[in-house]
Amino acid sequence: MMDWTDRHCRAFHRTLTKRAILWTEMVTADAVIHGQRERLIGYSAVEHPLVLQLGGSEPGKLAEAARIAEGFGYDEVNLNCGCPSERVQSGAFGACLMAEPDLVAECVAAMRAAVSIPVTVKNRIAIDDLPARETLFTFVDKVSAAGCSVFTVHARKAWLKGLSPKENREVPPLDYGLVAELKAARPDLAIILNGGISTIDQCRDHVAGFDGVMLGRAAYQTPGLLGEVDAALFGEGEVIAPGDAVRAYEPYIAARLAEGVSLHAMTRHMLGLFAGQPGARQWRRILSEQGVKKGAGLDVLRAALGAVEGAALAS
Repeated sequence: MMDWTDRHCRAFHRTLTKRAILWTEMVTADAVIHGQRERLIGYSAVEHPLVLQLGGSEPGKLAEAARIAEGFGYDEVNLNCGCPSERVQSGAFGACLMAEPDLVAECVAAMRAAVSIPVTVKNRIAIDDLPARETLFTFVDKVSAAGCSVFTVHARKAWLKGLSPKENREVPPLDYGLVAELKAARPDLAIILNGGISTIDQCRDHVAGFDGVMLGRAAYQTPGLLGEVDAALFGEGEVIAPGDAVRAYEPYIAARLAEGVSLHAMTRHMLGLFAGQPGARQWRRILSEQGVKKGAGLDVLRAALGAVEGAALAS
């Protein structure tokens, strides 16, 4: 989700759900330590509960990055052991760490010693030709022995040789059964299922057997489904209509516009909000064509919303 779930995206998603836990993009430990922290890991108070997802493989640096995250007020830090991109592999972290459970355990132990907030791990079931069950169970057992009790498991292998990052999200078959086997065998651990989940009904089915579910691209590409989360999965409140979420997001947009942030930087995360509904094409067109113009403001957003709501009334 790099370049997708930035602070503007998360503030928008929070208008749709109060209960879902939001995650940042993956940020490297080096970037957190040496980079422009406010730009990289700054956030708005409305985003809580919020997880900072870290990339890295050096225990000392990850511990320092975790300390910084705790100082910033994050609710949790997560170590990414699942991203298959070449850029991540070249840094010797992400999914390639599935082959190095002892190193991951060292990293988790160092991070846990540095902070009081939870330290969790996101991982695949295996990589390349490594046997899935043995790799997953060995990885989880060694890392949990270092104190990690929460694993978000993308239920696919990552093929670091021969598949692109996009193909790694689609080509390797999903194996929910193996992740269910892990949960049954390690009931003391919190196992959150990730991968291929795209509807609220699927979420409801999976939470019956797991401790939670993670939505990635489905939540970004069709964010309207997040408006159902609180009511459908937590039994709280009413479904949040997309139009109501847009209006709730307006004060945030206005404040950022006043700070010099472009409208497009915020509305680019909203293009799929009305997916499958009358007027969705007009919504996307107005935001895409008018929202990128210099000086674009709330009038553009309101025009797009008026078009889609008008289309709904006419249908």
